Amino acid sequence: MPSIPWDSVGRACNNMRLELLLPKYWATWAGLCVMRTMEMLPFSAQRHVGFAVGRLIRHLPLAYVRIARRNIELCMPALSPAEQAGLLDRHFESLGMALCETADTWWSSDRRVHELAEVRGIENLQAALARGRGAIMIGGHFTTIEIATRILGTVVPLNVVYRPTKNALLSHTMFTSFSRHGNPIAHDDIRSMIRALKRNEAVWYAPDQSYRNKGAAMVNFFGIPAATTTATSRLARISGAAVLTYFPERLPGNAGYRVVVGPMLEDFPGLDATGDAERFNRLLEAQIRRVPEQYLWMHRRFKGLTAEYPDYYGRDSRNRAPTQAPKPSL
Repeated sequence: MPSIPWDSVGRACNNMRLELLLPKYWATWAGLCVMRTMEMLPFSAQRHVGFAVGRLIRHLPLAYVRIARRNIELCMPALSPAEQAGLLDRHFESLGMALCETADTWWSSDRRVHELAEVRGIENLQAALARGRGAIMIGGHFTTIEIATRILGTVVPLNVVYRPTKNALLSHTMFTSFSRHGNPIAHDDIRSMIRALKRNEAVWYAPDQSYRNKGAAMVNFFGIPAATTTATSRLARISGAAVLTYFPERLPGNAGYRVVVGPMLEDFPGLDATGDAERFNRLLEAQIRRVPEQYLWMHRRFKGLTAEYPDYYGRDSRNRAPTQAPKPSL
């Protein structure tokens, strides 16, 4: 099904459309019911269920498993094959837990979410907002990405940049959840981001996935050049907003989460947008090395801007290079 327009998503969130009850969405409704049941479980039970689901996914013949294995090989070459396999196993356990965390993000109360989390560095965000020009908070695609933004939204009004899914029912659910706990902004709506920053608000997004649209550059990620957005520098320059990192960590056992707001990046943006992106990648890599199993390894991160770029994923690759000029995006 083609991607639905953003205004259609908004209308669907105001009025539940009868078309969402069509048979093609019944499987999605069933999945949402399962997730809603997961949300009702105690956190300790969620870990058991989530890890079990992840172990099941790990052993299915899915492209995602092969992609994650390949990314770990590329980014963690110092690990032995046995260590890489162990990391892959733990990653899919973390990915299974992400389903429970997504359910908590969509339906749990602020009190429950806040009680599970330790928030560090909030004074850094307060100092950034005291400048009066907003704050750009950049993070990465960790398996904890959903719960991490929800945690931050319990302590500060937050604009979350996200990409609507092709499934209209999931888009409806996501948009409704974001609207209850913050302000959702479509990933290509640069004007809304700038307006939020001009209102001295915080805008969060993750600029770490493969990006081959206008403004892309080849930037090293774990020592391998990868197509990367440089839009953060442009957005910071236009708005005058401070730029901070925001990284999550799922703690061992039933301890919950720790999320850390970093200090304002000094001299950002610099003279070179590619250098700015490289600088962020080094910070991101350091966080990934802290909790490598919690990074979203199943994304085809290593893509180039031309067809001459190495094909790292073989049969799991898609288009090697963009065939048409797409919309600008973060």
